[in-house]
Amino acid sequence: MKIGIFGGAFNPPHIGHVKAAQTAALENDLDLLLVIPTGIPSHKELPAGTPEPESRLKMTINAFSSSNSIKVSDIEIFSNKRNYTIDTVSKIKQEYPDSELLLFVGTDMYDSLSTWKSSEDLLRTVLPVLLSRDITPISSSEIRKMLPLRKGREFLAESNYSYIIKHRLYNAKPDWDWLRDMAHSMLSPLRIPHVDACEIEALRLSAHWGVNSDDAREAAILHDITKKLDFSQNMCIIAEHGVALGKLENHGEKLLHSITGAMIAQSEFGVSNAVADAIKWHTTGRAQMSMLEKVIYLADYIEVTRDFPGVDMLRKAAYDNIDEAMVMGLEMTVSDLKSRGINPDSATCEAIQDLAK
Repeated sequence: MKIGIFGGAFNPPHIGHVKAAQTAALENDLDLLLVIPTGIPSHKELPAGTPEPESRLKMTINAFSSSNSIKVSDIEIFSNKRNYTIDTVSKIKQEYPDSELLLFVGTDMYDSLSTWKSSEDLLRTVLPVLLSRDITPISSSEIRKMLPLRKGREFLAESNYSYIIKHRLYNAKPDWDWLRDMAHSMLSPLRIPHVDACEIEALRLSAHWGVNSDDAREAAILHDITKKLDFSQNMCIIAEHGVALGKLENHGEKLLHSITGAMIAQSEFGVSNAVADAIKWHTTGRAQMSMLEKVIYLADYIEVTRDFPGVDMLRKAAYDNIDEAMVMGLEMTVSDLKSRGINPDSATCEAIQDLAK
Protein backbone atom coordinates (compact mmCIF):
# COMPACT_ATOMS: atom_id res chain seq x y z
CA MET A 1 0.00 0.00 0.00
CA LYS A 2 1.34 3.40 -0.99
CA ILE A 3 0.52 6.11 1.54
CA GLY A 4 1.26 9.82 1.40
CA ILE A 5 1.61 12.08 4.45
CA PHE A 6 0.66 15.74 4.13
CA GLY A 7 0.97 17.73 7.35
CA GLY A 8 0.54 21.37 8.24
CA ALA A 9 -1.19 23.87 10.46
CA PHE A 10 -4.11 24.27 8.02
CA ASN A 11 -4.84 27.59 9.64
CA PRO A 12 -7.21 27.79 7.82
CA PRO A 13 -7.25 25.02 5.18
CA HIS A 14 -7.89 26.43 1.70
CA ILE A 15 -8.33 25.42 -1.92
CA GLY A 16 -4.56 25.49 -2.45
CA HIS A 17 -4.11 22.78 0.16
CA VAL A 18 -6.79 20.64 -1.48
CA LYS A 19 -5.38 21.08 -4.98
CA ALA A 20 -1.87 20.25 -3.76
CA ALA A 21 -3.10 17.12 -2.00
CA GLN A 22 -5.13 15.93 -4.98
CA THR A 23 -2.21 16.54 -7.35
CA ALA A 24 0.21 14.74 -5.05
CA ALA A 25 -2.10 11.74 -4.73
CA LEU A 26 -2.58 11.51 -8.50
CA GLU A 27 1.01 12.06 -9.60
CA ASN A 28 2.37 9.57 -7.07
CA ASP A 29 -0.32 6.93 -7.61
CA LEU A 30 -1.23 6.86 -3.91
CA ASP A 31 -3.67 4.42 -2.38
CA LEU A 32 -4.24 6.81 0.50
CA LEU A 33 -3.18 10.32 1.47
CA LEU A 34 -3.21 11.19 5.16
CA VAL A 35 -3.77 14.88 5.83
CA ILE A 36 -2.50 15.69 9.33
CA PRO A 37 -3.27 19.05 10.96
CA THR A 38 -0.68 19.67 13.64
CA GLY A 39 -1.43 20.57 17.22
CA ILE A 40 1.78 22.30 18.35
CA PRO A 41 4.33 22.57 15.52
CA SER A 42 7.91 21.58 16.29
CA HIS A 43 9.52 24.35 14.25
CA LYS A 44 7.42 27.46 14.94
CA GLU A 45 4.71 28.94 17.13
CA LEU A 46 1.16 29.13 15.92
CA PRO A 47 0.13 32.78 15.37
CA ALA A 48 -2.00 34.67 17.88
CA GLY A 49 -5.71 34.15 17.28
CA THR A 50 -5.30 30.58 16.02
CA PRO A 51 -8.59 28.70 16.57
CA GLU A 52 -8.83 25.82 18.99
CA PRO A 53 -7.69 22.39 17.71
CA GLU A 54 -11.30 21.21 17.39
CA SER A 55 -12.06 24.06 15.00
CA ARG A 56 -9.00 23.49 12.82
CA LEU A 57 -9.74 19.76 12.65
CA LYS A 58 -13.37 20.41 11.69
CA MET A 59 -12.34 22.86 8.96
CA THR A 60 -9.72 20.47 7.61
CA ILE A 61 -12.26 17.65 7.42
CA ASN A 62 -14.68 19.99 5.63
CA ALA A 63 -12.03 21.10 3.15
CA PHE A 64 -11.10 17.56 2.09
CA SER A 65 -14.56 15.98 2.35
CA SER A 66 -14.99 15.55 -1.42
CA SER A 67 -11.84 13.43 -1.90
CA ASN A 68 -12.37 9.71 -1.28
CA SER A 69 -8.66 8.82 -1.36
CA ILE A 70 -7.79 11.48 1.24
CA LYS A 71 -8.25 10.92 4.96
CA VAL A 72 -7.87 13.61 7.63
CA SER A 73 -6.10 12.24 10.71
CA ASP A 74 -6.28 13.62 14.27
CA ILE A 75 -3.03 11.90 15.23
CA GLU A 76 -1.38 15.24 16.12
CA ILE A 77 -4.08 17.86 16.55
CA PHE A 78 -4.98 17.13 20.17
CA SER A 79 -1.42 16.63 21.38
CA ASN A 80 -0.42 18.99 24.19
CA LYS A 81 3.26 18.76 23.28
CA ARG A 82 5.35 19.64 20.24
CA ASN A 83 4.76 17.34 17.30
CA TYR A 84 7.87 15.85 15.70
CA THR A 85 7.52 14.19 12.30
CA ILE A 86 9.52 11.12 13.35
CA ASP A 87 7.01 10.37 16.12
CA THR A 88 4.02 10.77 13.83
CA VAL A 89 5.59 8.70 11.06
CA SER A 90 6.48 5.93 13.53
CA LYS A 91 2.85 5.70 14.63
CA ILE A 92 1.65 5.57 11.04
CA LYS A 93 4.18 2.85 10.26
CA GLN A 94 2.88 0.81 13.19
CA GLU A 95 -0.66 1.11 11.84
CA TYR A 96 0.37 0.34 8.26
CA PRO A 97 3.48 -1.87 8.71
CA ASP A 98 3.72 -3.08 5.10
CA SER A 99 3.09 0.29 3.50
CA GLU A 100 5.38 2.53 1.49
CA LEU A 101 5.31 6.00 3.06
CA LEU A 102 5.83 9.25 1.16
CA LEU A 103 6.27 12.49 3.09
CA PHE A 104 5.20 15.64 1.20
CA VAL A 105 7.05 18.80 2.21
CA GLY A 106 7.55 22.30 0.87
CA THR A 107 10.85 23.62 -0.48
CA ASP A 108 11.94 25.29 2.77
CA MET A 109 11.24 22.17 4.82
CA TYR A 110 12.80 19.88 2.22
CA ASP A 111 16.09 21.79 2.37
CA SER A 112 16.26 21.46 6.16
CA LEU A 113 15.40 17.76 6.49
CA SER A 114 18.86 16.89 7.77
CA THR A 115 18.27 19.07 10.85
CA TRP A 116 15.01 17.39 11.83
CA LYS A 117 14.78 15.26 14.95
CA SER A 118 16.09 11.71 14.27
CA SER A 119 16.46 12.62 10.60
CA GLU A 120 18.33 9.40 9.72
CA ASP A 121 15.60 7.22 11.19
CA LEU A 122 13.01 9.38 9.47
CA LEU A 123 14.63 9.04 6.05
CA ARG A 124 14.83 5.27 6.48
CA THR A 125 11.07 5.21 7.09
CA VAL A 126 9.71 7.66 4.53
CA LEU A 127 10.55 8.96 1.08
CA PRO A 128 10.51 12.79 1.09
CA VAL A 129 8.67 14.29 -1.89
CA LEU A 130 8.91 17.97 -2.77
CA LEU A 131 5.56 19.72 -2.97
CA SER A 132 5.71 22.53 -5.51
CA ARG A 133 4.74 26.01 -4.31
CA ASP A 134 3.18 26.66 -7.73
CA ILE A 135 0.29 24.40 -6.78
CA THR A 136 -0.72 26.62 -3.85
CA PRO A 137 -1.01 30.23 -5.15
CA ILE A 138 -2.38 31.47 -1.82
CA SER A 139 -1.19 30.95 1.76
CA SER A 140 -3.11 30.63 5.00
CA SER A 141 -1.34 33.68 6.39
CA GLU A 142 -2.54 35.77 3.43
CA ILE A 143 -6.10 34.55 3.93
CA ARG A 144 -5.96 35.40 7.64
CA LYS A 145 -5.11 38.97 6.65
CA MET A 146 -7.91 39.10 4.10
CA LEU A 147 -10.76 37.81 6.26
CA PRO A 148 -11.07 40.88 8.55
CA LEU A 149 -11.29 42.97 5.35
CA ARG A 150 -14.31 40.96 4.15
CA LYS A 151 -12.14 39.25 1.52
CA GLY A 152 -10.75 35.76 0.85
CA ARG A 153 -14.01 33.81 0.62
CA GLU A 154 -13.13 32.43 -2.82
CA PHE A 155 -10.16 30.53 -1.37
CA LEU A 156 -12.22 28.59 1.18
CA ALA A 157 -14.78 25.81 1.09
CA GLU A 158 -18.27 27.27 1.47
CA SER A 159 -18.88 25.28 4.64
CA ASN A 160 -15.65 26.58 6.14
CA TYR A 161 -16.38 30.19 5.24
CA SER A 162 -19.78 29.91 6.96
CA TYR A 163 -18.11 28.31 9.98
CA ILE A 164 -15.47 31.05 10.18
CA ILE A 165 -18.08 33.81 9.99
CA LYS A 166 -20.39 32.08 12.47
CA HIS A 167 -17.61 31.99 15.07
CA ARG A 168 -15.83 35.11 13.77
CA LEU A 169 -12.54 33.20 13.65
CA TYR A 170 -9.49 35.24 12.61
CA ASN A 171 -11.55 38.40 13.34
CA ALA A 172 -13.34 37.66 10.07
CA LYS A 173 -16.09 39.89 8.76
CA PRO A 174 -18.58 38.57 6.19
CA ASP A 175 -18.28 39.36 2.52
CA TRP A 176 -21.23 41.65 1.75
CA ASP A 177 -22.47 39.70 -1.27
CA TRP A 178 -22.31 36.45 0.73
CA LEU A 179 -24.17 37.93 3.69
CA ARG A 180 -26.82 39.43 1.43
CA ASP A 181 -27.28 36.11 -0.40
CA MET A 182 -27.61 34.26 2.89
CA ALA A 183 -30.21 36.75 4.14
CA HIS A 184 -32.14 36.61 0.88
CA SER A 185 -32.32 32.81 1.12
CA MET A 186 -34.15 33.21 4.43
CA LEU A 187 -36.66 35.80 3.17
CA SER A 188 -39.84 35.58 1.15
CA PRO A 189 -39.19 37.00 -2.35
CA LEU A 190 -41.60 39.89 -1.74
CA ARG A 191 -39.56 41.08 1.26
CA ILE A 192 -36.20 41.25 -0.50
CA PRO A 193 -36.75 44.72 -2.08
CA HIS A 194 -37.57 46.14 1.35
CA VAL A 195 -34.45 44.64 2.95
CA ASP A 196 -32.22 45.86 0.12
CA ALA A 197 -33.72 49.35 0.40
CA CYS A 198 -33.28 49.27 4.17
CA GLU A 199 -29.58 48.50 3.69
CA ILE A 200 -29.18 51.55 1.43
CA GLU A 201 -31.08 53.81 3.83
CA ALA A 202 -29.09 52.53 6.82
CA LEU A 203 -25.85 53.40 5.05
CA ARG A 204 -27.10 56.93 4.35
CA LEU A 205 -28.30 57.48 7.90
CA SER A 206 -25.18 56.02 9.48
CA ALA A 207 -22.96 58.28 7.38
CA HIS A 208 -25.10 61.31 8.26
CA TRP A 209 -25.09 60.63 12.01
CA GLY A 210 -21.57 59.25 12.40
CA VAL A 211 -22.60 55.67 13.18
CA ASN A 212 -20.38 52.69 12.29
CA SER A 213 -21.49 51.92 8.74
CA ASP A 214 -20.42 48.26 8.86
CA ASP A 215 -22.58 47.64 11.93
CA ALA A 216 -25.51 49.46 10.32
CA ARG A 217 -25.15 47.46 7.14
CA GLU A 218 -24.98 44.08 8.90
CA ALA A 219 -28.04 44.92 10.99
CA ALA A 220 -30.02 46.16 7.99
CA ILE A 221 -29.22 43.10 5.87
CA LEU A 222 -30.17 40.68 8.68
CA HIS A 223 -33.00 42.53 10.42
CA ASP A 224 -35.86 40.52 8.87
CA ILE A 225 -34.26 37.06 8.48
CA THR A 226 -36.98 35.34 10.57
CA LYS A 227 -39.85 37.49 9.29
CA LYS A 228 -41.46 34.73 7.23
CA LEU A 229 -41.55 32.26 10.13
CA ASP A 230 -44.85 31.61 11.88
CA PHE A 231 -45.53 31.95 15.60
CA SER A 232 -44.63 28.37 16.51
CA GLN A 233 -41.38 28.48 14.53
CA ASN A 234 -40.35 31.69 16.25
CA MET A 235 -41.18 30.23 19.64
CA CYS A 236 -39.05 27.17 18.85
CA ILE A 237 -36.05 29.43 18.15
CA ILE A 238 -36.59 31.24 21.44
CA ALA A 239 -36.77 27.93 23.30
CA GLU A 240 -33.67 26.58 21.53
CA HIS A 241 -31.72 29.63 22.67
CA GLY A 242 -32.75 29.02 26.27
CA VAL A 243 -34.61 32.31 26.72
CA ALA A 244 -37.32 32.46 29.36
CA LEU A 245 -40.56 32.99 27.49
CA GLY A 246 -42.37 35.20 30.00
CA LYS A 247 -44.62 37.72 28.28
CA LEU A 248 -43.21 36.76 24.87
CA GLU A 249 -46.01 34.20 24.61
CA ASN A 250 -48.45 37.06 24.21
CA HIS A 251 -46.52 38.73 21.38
CA GLY A 252 -47.55 38.42 17.77
CA GLU A 253 -45.27 37.37 14.95
CA LYS A 254 -44.53 41.01 14.06
CA LEU A 255 -42.64 41.46 17.32
CA LEU A 256 -41.26 37.96 17.65
CA HIS A 257 -39.28 38.17 14.40
CA SER A 258 -37.19 40.99 15.86
CA ILE A 259 -36.26 38.86 18.85
CA THR A 260 -35.56 35.66 16.94
CA GLY A 261 -33.83 37.57 14.14
CA ALA A 262 -31.34 38.94 16.67
CA MET A 263 -30.78 35.42 18.04
CA ILE A 264 -30.10 33.90 14.62
CA ALA A 265 -27.93 36.84 13.57
CA GLN A 266 -25.68 36.15 16.56
CA SER A 267 -25.72 32.35 16.57
CA GLU A 268 -25.34 31.86 12.80
CA PHE A 269 -23.58 35.02 11.62
CA GLY A 270 -21.58 35.99 14.70
CA VAL A 271 -22.77 39.61 14.84
CA SER A 272 -21.79 41.82 17.76
CA ASN A 273 -24.09 42.57 20.69
CA ALA A 274 -24.61 46.07 19.31
CA VAL A 275 -25.78 44.75 15.94
CA ALA A 276 -27.99 42.11 17.60
CA ASP A 277 -29.61 44.79 19.76
CA ALA A 278 -30.28 46.96 16.70
CA ILE A 279 -32.11 44.01 15.13
CA LYS A 280 -33.94 43.15 18.34
CA TRP A 281 -35.38 46.66 18.82
CA HIS A 282 -36.00 47.67 15.20
CA THR A 283 -39.76 47.11 15.53
CA THR A 284 -40.66 48.40 18.98
CA GLY A 285 -37.82 50.68 19.96
CA ARG A 286 -36.89 50.94 23.66
CA ALA A 287 -35.72 53.42 26.26
CA GLN A 288 -32.05 54.45 26.04
CA MET A 289 -31.65 53.44 22.40
CA SER A 290 -28.16 53.60 20.92
CA MET A 291 -27.58 55.65 17.78
CA LEU A 292 -27.17 52.42 15.81
CA GLU A 293 -30.57 51.21 17.07
CA LYS A 294 -32.18 54.52 16.03
CA VAL A 295 -30.59 54.32 12.59
CA ILE A 296 -31.94 50.81 11.97
CA TYR A 297 -35.39 51.65 13.36
CA LEU A 298 -35.69 54.63 11.05
CA ALA A 299 -34.09 52.96 8.02
CA ASP A 300 -36.69 50.20 8.31
CA TYR A 301 -39.43 52.83 8.57
CA ILE A 302 -38.50 55.31 5.82
CA GLU A 303 -36.66 53.28 3.12
CA VAL A 304 -37.69 54.18 -0.42
CA THR A 305 -40.32 51.44 -0.91
CA ARG A 306 -42.34 52.69 2.08
CA ASP A 307 -45.46 54.65 1.14
CA PHE A 308 -47.84 55.87 3.84
CA PRO A 309 -49.24 59.23 4.97
CA GLY A 310 -46.51 61.25 6.70
CA VAL A 311 -43.54 59.26 5.38
CA ASP A 312 -42.03 62.25 3.56
CA MET A 313 -42.16 64.32 6.75
CA LEU A 314 -40.58 61.46 8.67
CA ARG A 315 -37.80 61.11 6.08
CA LYS A 316 -36.93 64.78 6.41
CA ALA A 317 -36.95 64.61 10.20
CA ALA A 318 -34.64 61.58 10.17
CA TYR A 319 -31.86 63.74 8.72
CA ASP A 320 -32.69 66.91 10.69
CA ASN A 321 -33.15 65.63 14.25
CA ILE A 322 -32.96 61.89 14.79
CA ASP A 323 -34.62 61.96 18.23
CA GLU A 324 -37.57 63.97 16.96
CA ALA A 325 -37.85 61.56 14.06
CA MET A 326 -37.85 58.63 16.49
CA VAL A 327 -40.69 60.15 18.52
CA MET A 328 -42.62 60.84 15.33
CA GLY A 329 -42.17 57.28 14.08
CA LEU A 330 -42.98 55.67 17.41
CA GLU A 331 -46.12 57.79 17.82
CA MET A 332 -47.23 56.88 14.29
CA THR A 333 -46.87 53.23 15.28
CA VAL A 334 -48.88 53.69 18.47
CA SER A 335 -51.63 55.55 16.61
CA ASP A 336 -51.81 52.85 13.93
CA LEU A 337 -51.96 50.04 16.48
CA LYS A 338 -54.68 51.71 18.54
CA SER A 339 -56.74 52.36 15.41
CA ARG A 340 -56.74 48.59 14.89
CA GLY A 341 -57.59 47.81 18.49
CA ILE A 342 -54.07 46.63 19.38
CA ASN A 343 -52.25 47.72 22.51
CA PRO A 344 -48.74 48.97 21.71
CA ASP A 345 -45.80 47.14 23.24
CA SER A 346 -44.62 48.60 26.54
CA ALA A 347 -41.12 49.07 25.09
CA THR A 348 -42.55 51.47 22.49
CA CYS A 349 -44.26 53.58 25.17
CA GLU A 350 -41.08 53.61 27.25
CA ALA A 351 -39.08 54.71 24.21
CA ILE A 352 -41.42 57.65 23.59
CA GLN A 353 -41.24 58.74 27.22
CA ASP A 354 -37.45 58.46 27.27
CA LEU A 355 -36.99 60.43 24.04
CA ALA A 356 -39.47 63.10 25.14
CA LYS A 357 -37.15 63.97 28.02
